[in-house]
Amino acid sequence: MDFAATQWHNQGSHITWRQQQFFYRTEGEGEPLLLLHGFPTSSLDWYKVWDVLKQKYKLITLDYIGYGFSDKPSEYEYSIKDNADIVGFLLGKLNIESYHLLAHDLGDSVAQELLARQQDVRGKHILSCCLLNGGLFPETHRPTVTQKLLLSPLGFIASRMVTYKKFVASFSLLFPEASRPTEAELKTIYELILYNNGNKITHKLIKYIIERRNNRERWVAALQNAACPLLLIDGLEDPVSGRHMVQRYRELVPLSRVAEIANCGHYPQLEYPDKVLDQYFKFRSNY
Repeated sequence: MDFAATQWHNQGSHITWRQQQFFYRTEGEGEPLLLLHGFPTSSLDWYKVWDVLKQKYKLITLDYIGYGFSDKPSEYEYSIKDNADIVGFLLGKLNIESYHLLAHDLGDSVAQELLARQQDVRGKHILSCCLLNGGLFPETHRPTVTQKLLLSPLGFIASRMVTYKKFVASFSLLFPEASRPTEAELKTIYELILYNNGNKITHKLIKYIIERRNNRERWVAALQNAACPLLLIDGLEDPVSGRHMVQRYRELVPLSRVAEIANCGHYPQLEYPDKVLDQYFKFRSNY
């Protein structure tokens, strides 16, 4: 594992949730800003924007159970709602009652559930919410071939057969050639998926796609009825949640701000961190 990942791990901590240990990290001063990662990666996705953001905000991030440096049990009810429960638990431990949200991919769905809970008057107070590329609407989500295989009845076999070479071939499709991760980044992402035998449970983690379908009305309404300011930052060349998702977002959430990043794929915070930071600071300067 490269230096950046090792350093990230060393600067974090672990806490127990339902007899499982999950990794979290917090740093900085100011208003709390919670950063939520996506599938199949980890909180390390935020390392390129972390040092700048921590100068302005108190940052909190975590690896959900099943991801990154957290435990990855074979027998566990993995779900978006469980991830939201974990977030609430962590915020409680840190004595945080109100916070801002910055989320990506799967983290967007966790954010939608947190927004819905706030509207149910049983969640903590979200002051603002910024979403990066993610499957906000099941009807616009375009899963990759690998994701389809993992969702199939043979998913348990597919999860164990994803070699580094196959992972690179599949993962690289999420990016335009000019902004693809480096070899070192790809190796680190792959190693973190394998960490704690994570490659044996990938087919269980991806069930969140089904959960999105089942909770579509609740989670779309969470965006439409959000009491806090919203911003979508989207890499337009993302084949999974790119310009086609932005079009649908504008239709369903017309009052939200949208920032489009051209020639960018599924991971704007890794591909163009400066552009993400610029758009985020502009958003926050108004609130």
